[in-house]
Amino acid sequence: MKDKVVSPCISICKTDPVTGFCYGCARTNEEKKIWKDEDTQFEWKTRNLEIIITRMQGWQLETFKESYKNKIEEGISLFKKSQLKKNKL
Repeated sequence: MKDKVVSPCISICKTDPVTGFCYGCARTNEEKKIWKDEDTQFEWKTRNLEIIITRMQGWQLETFKESYKNKIEEGISLFKKSQLKKNKL
């Protein structure tokens, strides 16, 4: 598990048409493809995580940090958790 980095996707998958960054995780579409590649190295993922965090600020950064922490600890983003609760009602 030491060489595994949890994907930064927090299930808010919409791309800003101006910047090309995802509103949820601030990755580009190309970065998303690289994350999915099983040969992508741990070092690349950790560096990319640092880079995407620098792209965020304000509410986006706070929301990302909270949801990503929840994903690491519980295996699910806060948005997805919320959607599952709604579907159960």
